[in-house]
Amino acid sequence: MSHRLIAAAFTSVLSFLPLFALAQVASDNSNSIEAVGVARQGDGVVVKVTMKKPLGSVPGSFSVANPARIALDFPATSNGTGKTAQVFNEGDLRSANIVQAGDRTRLVLNLLRPLSYETRVEDRNVLISLSGAPSAAAVPQAAKFSEPSATKAAHAIRDINFRRGKDGEGRVVVDLSDSGIGIDIKNQGNNLVVDFSKTSLPDSLRKKLDVTDFATPVLAVTSSPVGQNVRMVISPKGNWEHNAYQSENQLVVEVKAVVEDPRQLTQGAGKQKYSGEKLSLNFQNIDVRSVLQVIADFTNFNIITSDSVSGSLTLRLKDVPWDQALDIILQAKGLDMRKNGNVIWIAPRDELATRERLEFESRQQITDLEPLRTESFQINYHKATSVAAFLRNRDQTILSKRGSVVVDDRTNKLFVSDIGSRLDDIRRVVSEIDVAVRQVLIEAQIVEAADTFTRNLGVRLGFGGSSGGVVGTTADGRSVGRNTFGGGIAQTGYQGGLIETKPATLDSALGVNLPAGSIAAKAAGALSFVLWNSNATRFLALEISALEADGKGKVISRPRVMTADQVEAIIEQGVEIPYQQATSSGATSVSFRKANLSLKVKPQITPDGKIMMSLDVNKDTPNTKISTSSGIAIDTKHVRTEVLVENGGTVVIGGIYTQETTNQSTKIPLLGDIPIAGYLFRDNAKVDDKTELLVFITPRIVSEQTANR
Repeated sequence: MSHRLIAAAFTSVLSFLPLFALAQVASDNSNSIEAVGVARQGDGVVVKVTMKKPLGSVPGSFSVANPARIALDFPATSNGTGKTAQVFNEGDLRSANIVQAGDRTRLVLNLLRPLSYETRVEDRNVLISLSGAPSAAAVPQAAKFSEPSATKAAHAIRDINFRRGKDGEGRVVVDLSDSGIGIDIKNQGNNLVVDFSKTSLPDSLRKKLDVTDFATPVLAVTSSPVGQNVRMVISPKGNWEHNAYQSENQLVVEVKAVVEDPRQLTQGAGKQKYSGEKLSLNFQNIDVRSVLQVIADFTNFNIITSDSVSGSLTLRLKDVPWDQALDIILQAKGLDMRKNGNVIWIAPRDELATRERLEFESRQQITDLEPLRTESFQINYHKATSVAAFLRNRDQTILSKRGSVVVDDRTNKLFVSDIGSRLDDIRRVVSEIDVAVRQVLIEAQIVEAADTFTRNLGVRLGFGGSSGGVVGTTADGRSVGRNTFGGGIAQTGYQGGLIETKPATLDSALGVNLPAGSIAAKAAGALSFVLWNSNATRFLALEISALEADGKGKVISRPRVMTADQVEAIIEQGVEIPYQQATSSGATSVSFRKANLSLKVKPQITPDGKIMMSLDVNKDTPNTKISTSSGIAIDTKHVRTEVLVENGGTVVIGGIYTQETTNQSTKIPLLGDIPIAGYLFRDNAKVDDKTELLVFITPRIVSEQTANR
């Protein structure tokens, strides 16, 4: 059997060791186990234990159902077989473990299933008969977290606290009066039940603790006496698992949430700090060095313990990773460890810190005495001066206090003098920073779109009549009449059988004068109607004017610039407009203001190939329609932002949409509101202008092949 199996069996036996007060092995053991044999007897198996001296009575024993085991305790007895484990594979008996702890020895029979057994003593032999199904005595109770101490001292619970762990787990911390209290932890429905055997509970602790506000899986902790025992009920929520450990007089029960992973067939607690194989330990007043030896045998590690490690502790752990168990032991005794390969060195923290400090001081003294070496470094993609300034920076620790750097600007080289180990570090740093800087091509596209619509509709309406006149005859016999109509003049004559009527200007006869207005200095078109009576003494004049303008426009500006990674670049095009500015003396001077299309950008290439950019895009245009004594107005379009874009991707970094809608009506009260006919008494003007501004950005990382073309 391998050392690991032996260590595992040894630890497994110690996991349910209730009564052994471990001490150093005495030199005057009065008895010993000389041999262990097995024989078949009918359907059962008889285990024969040969002692050095006859026993006065049957040794104490107990059994465990899961895993199936039978344990016999031999006081004042040593292990004289020279073995810690034997394999039998006879019937339901698989193997046996012989463990010596202090001046006592325990024999553990590992079974395939629970069996009943009988023990008797014949001279120097102890016979254990295994047969049939387990009796009531064979399975007295379920395995417990810890067995009660055999002492008659009164046990009590002093205090109960609740804390939240750093990973969100709930911790129930119980302070015990002594370390010999029997503790049993089991699941009961959706709750976790902790029973303290033959223990009293103060009245102040007989209550329910509502711990919902701690944001852990635990909702409440209820403690109450049950006969001579104390029962603590922990009520968690959701999926959870628990872990319990005891150090001296303090019991800690941790309840943590189980995060379900739908990709896994079985659910676990996820990533944990401890990953060692689980073990169980149950010791009372055991020497610390002995516990460390048990862990060394279990893990197959080489553990070196300092001579200053001493003392004893009481420890009960169940199903705890061995590295967590070791951590608990070290914390309880103020120890620390250093691991090198499969060797673990354990000593008090102060001793380890002092030793390491002395080691570092020794290395520093060696560094101060080590001879200097000089090495040259060719800088390819940076200026050697900037790299030298980086190495000389007091915030850096690359150069030692004896190191120096010399720069040759002509060849762009560095000459560094320092100890060998620092030269290796400098070589690594230079190789990482002296690399070709990647370049980025940034293209911006500014799109301005306009959609304008204007419609004007107007009317003029007039009515006139006769206000007196003169009628006569010419020399050729034509009759001539002259009449005045509301200030207008009409002449009627007869020429060759035709009657000619010529209306005069009707402005003075207009009752409604609401013509359509002009658009962009363009006059509206007009359509006129004049109606006369048969005697040409009355007339009705109507003039309808209308004008409509519809326009669409688009302006596209596309600046682009190439720059290196994390280097700001700018490109601009435009004009400078002069304007007058007052000086401090009161005189005026001519200054200039730019009206440019510009793109300012600083790119940064991320490790995953994306591009982070600080952008400043501006487009200014002179507005000749607005002019003052100081100069011409400037229309400004400006966006400043930071954006993350994929390589070659296009993103809209900004946009402005404006719409101006106007519907204006000028009318004669009451008459202008008449349906249909009201259009003869009003003037309508409608405006619907839309403008939209969009700014697009497209960055591309330029490869070396593309850049060299």
